[in-house]
Amino acid sequence: MSAAAETSELLVTRDGGVVTLTLNRPGRRHALSLSLLEELEKAIAEIAKDRTARVVVLASSGNVYSSGHDLGEMRDRTGEEYERLFGTCSRVMQRIRKLPQPVIARVQGFATAAGCQLVAACDLAVASETAQFATPGVKIGLFCTTPMVPLVRNIAPKIAMEMLLTGQPISAQKALAAGLLNAVAPEDQLDAIIKQYTDSIVSSSPQVIALGKREFYLQKQMEESAAYDRAVMIMTQNAQMRDAQEGISAFLEKRKPQWGE
Repeated sequence: MSAAAETSELLVTRDGGVVTLTLNRPGRRHALSLSLLEELEKAIAEIAKDRTARVVVLASSGNVYSSGHDLGEMRDRTGEEYERLFGTCSRVMQRIRKLPQPVIARVQGFATAAGCQLVAACDLAVASETAQFATPGVKIGLFCTTPMVPLVRNIAPKIAMEMLLTGQPISAQKALAAGLLNAVAPEDQLDAIIKQYTDSIVSSSPQVIALGKREFYLQKQMEESAAYDRAVMIMTQNAQMRDAQEGISAFLEKRKPQWGE
């Protein structure tokens, strides 16, 4: 890596235009403590302002991706404390979606509750063959209502309800078939597959990638005819952008495009 910075609960590393955020609480199964969520929120805000950052990989280590909220922080708390915790978590998930750069989850183990929510909030997700995904809150009397939000926007309703009502984990292959993942591979091949995604994203115009990510999520909320109306407007604006004209010219001239920042 060309650069690295470490906090108590989050590692931030940099390799060219690829920024990797690594959950760093192995002793707590990478549970999303309030302090870790605040570190994630801060890191995402900094990346959003960094024009040289082109894509983000969200990772962890060991045999657990993230066990969700730290239950040690959730016993005998006030309503205000619970609201702060869940509100911060929800803000982080939404910031991932609103971040101009695409975010790829690198899942090498169990992703449960808010850990599964984190995977679902990412734009792309690649998992090891042994990874599993669950929303088991129902087993401890706490329905996974906030993890449900991105989950049901990723996978089929029946699969989501199965996960939420039973709390039982699903395999990486089932998660792939359901639409939660883009690819499944042996753990020793995860980084190679993710590199294929990051190389492809970095090779494209950062302005156009940011535009496309924003519009993808906006149009999903619209009725079809309204989505088409907006798409026509955005594509008209896009076609007039410097990078679009450069890309068209480069294709016709059989050369590599020179993108703006």
